[in-house]
Amino acid sequence: MRRTARLLTGTALAVGAVGTVVAPAYGAEGGGLKLGPASVVPGGEVTVRTDACRNGAAAGDASAVGAGDFTMAAGSGDEQAAGKFRVPPSAQPGTYEIVATCAEGGRRVTGDLVVTLTATRGQVHPRGSVKTGVGGPDGRDPVQTAAGVAALAVAAAGGTWLLHRRARGDGI
Repeated sequence: MRRTARLLTGTALAVGAVGTVVAPAYGAEGGGLKLGPASVVPGGEVTVRTDACRNGAAAGDASAVGAGDFTMAAGSGDEQAAGKFRVPPSAQPGTYEIVATCAEGGRRVTGDLVVTLTATRGQVHPRGSVKTGVGGPDGRDPVQTAAGVAALAVAAAGGTWLLHRRARGDGI
């Protein structure tokens, strides 16, 4: 038991050490695209930022979602490149890759945009009626209700009559 515990502890420490060595190399490369909001409904506006471009200028590409190209520039006293685009109302739900290419050096950075049909403001509760074929939002149809009750009464009477004949031995 102790040998297994030592083996598992040693493995966990080795994996943690590798993660520590790899993390700074990735972090030193610079950030990707920061999308706000990261999840949007069709017709919504998205703000894109990145600190990966040195001079704060970049060309954005949101053609994957159907929004086309947009420009990104540095704000006042800011080294971040920022830009905006609007998701077309015809956009389908899914995850789309948004790309920015830095003006200086041609470096490409990407980020994922999630398009949903409903805004994510907490839990969504269902609304409306269930299409069962009986009734609806305006109430029950009395004719259909009477026809259903009559069909059940005929079936019950027929079943009772068949069971009664079988019990007497008359057969079917």
